[in-house]
Amino acid sequence: MSSAAVDGLDNERSPYVGAMLRVVWQWVRDELYAGVVAAGYDDLNAAHVALWRYPGLEGLRPSQLADRVGIAKQSVNDLLGHLERNGYLLRVSESADGRARVVRLTPKGKRLEKTIYAAAAVAQQQIAQILGPRRFAQLHSSLELLTEQLAGSTAVP
Repeated sequence: MSSAAVDGLDNERSPYVGAMLRVVWQWVRDELYAGVVAAGYDDLNAAHVALWRYPGLEGLRPSQLADRVGIAKQSVNDLLGHLERNGYLLRVSESADGRARVVRLTPKGKRLEKTIYAAAAVAQQQIAQILGPRRFAQLHSSLELLTEQLAGSTAVP
């Protein structure tokens, strides 16, 4: 690849890597939500499902979750409140003074989490099918390397 292409200075500017990753991420998010809806979870919207990022919600404080998904703490608490009212999780005191609260999944929440991860596996299989085994393995290993190298500078979903 030419240095002009890497710098994005070629005459026919191609999309930057970040823009292409966003398209793929949005497609994956849509697939996850479609899988949740297909499994009968009709009391959730895409924003609720987007809270689930690897490795999950269990034990996180709402402020940690807000940082992870990049939305305001109040928005996270609104989403968590809905999930709590619908029996997916509890927010329980973590410390002796009772101020710090953490997320604990209920059995219903754990079933939802399994459904989300199953939908993620299906989406990954579809990507692997599009790319073929060799290219998918290269993509996967490249993303692992990037995740490892960039995890210190940004929250990893």
